[in-house]
Amino acid sequence: TVQDQGRRGVLADGVALSGAADRAALRVANRLVGTAATAAGVEITMGGFRAVRDAAASAEDLWFALAGAWGTMRLDGRPLDPYVAHPWPAGAELEIDTFTHGVRAYLAVRGGVAARSLLGSRATDTLAGLGPAPLAAGDVLGVGGDVAGPVPAVDLRPWSPPAAELDIALAPGPRADRFATVEPLFAEVWTVSTQADRVGIRLEGPPLERADVSELASEGMLPGAIQVPPDGHPVILGPDGPVTGGYPVVAVVTDADRDLLGQARPGTRLRFRRVGAASSGPS
Repeated sequence: TVQDQGRRGVLADGVALSGAADRAALRVANRLVGTAATAAGVEITMGGFRAVRDAAASAEDLWFALAGAWGTMRLDGRPLDPYVAHPWPAGAELEIDTFTHGVRAYLAVRGGVAARSLLGSRATDTLAGLGPAPLAAGDVLGVGGDVAGPVPAVDLRPWSPPAAELDIALAPGPRADRFATVEPLFAEVWTVSTQADRVGIRLEGPPLERADVSELASEGMLPGAIQVPPDGHPVILGPDGPVTGGYPVVAVVTDADRDLLGQARPGTRLRFRRVGAASSGPS
């Protein structure tokens, strides 16, 4: 899908933030090719991506970079390193195999991906169907004009493959008082299930026991909110998650750690830790 840094200021109108699941990775990829941090790129999930630069394009090379998930990447059969700017000659084919670490890589091109802006963003919202349609075979993408400066001569940003176990900081949730105890949330190691996408991540582990099973009126939701449905298994809302919901929110992932969840694939283990004051009840 085409993604940028998301739609800001429209949650009250019922529109999700959307944008890159790993916002930092997209910003880094854009920086590597001298493109504005807010520019759009391509979010590639689990790999299996191929693209050819138009053979009729300008003879001048197009610069591109890949950041985020890690797997085998080639340009016309030549292996590529992530987190490095590369020239993309006309007619050359970029091939990305299935990722071995992480779940989402970001392809940035110098100038950004050109797409129609909706409510201040070019992001694809997979739940509401807003923004550019998910990419399919035969689609043609244009290059935008979001150039911020020259391609850096050297970029020494350290990087490593996304980890198989993540430490995630949680702020107190407004409905934590509806549970018999929240201790299992922090004491257990949770596993990302196969039900994981841009809308939400369902976790496998011991169910959280509700002390209050009465229904809640639907209330506002944010990316990172951890809702607990009747079966007790937590669901972490993603960038395309619903903006309202009636399941109690036991905790909320801090904004700083949301990008980590953008690389959580089925089987990834999550450990949660507390930040902030203990919840005093509903707000």
